[in-house]
Amino acid sequence: MRIERADPTADKGWHAGPWNSNLTISVGYANEGVDDPHVHKRITEIYLVARGTSEMRVEQETVTLEAGDMIIIDPGEAHTFLSSSPEYFHFVVHVPGLSADEAHAERSSVSRSRLGLR
Repeated sequence: MRIERADPTADKGWHAGPWNSNLTISVGYANEGVDDPHVHKRITEIYLVARGTSEMRVEQETVTLEAGDMIIIDPGEAHTFLSSSPEYFHFVVHVPGLSADEAHAERSSVSRSRLGLR
């Protein structure tokens, strides 16, 4: 058994994945949604909203997320967060779980215009 606890001083972090275990998924968390338009080639991202609300842009659609919601972003779907409430908190699961180097290499930044944003 392993227990991982969020660092109360960190805005986000990773709990478990190929870099420190034999899990085939990666699990992390964040206290806010970060506005960083990007796309993944291989990773499916699953966000589980635990607290608060946020707005996320996936391709040309803005989605409002609330506590209890889950959103699945498939590989190739450009996405970013637009805003989040002060109490916002989500967990994120990456499937497949990749090493830090592999995850960085398969992720690409995209222009805001691809998402229909200025």
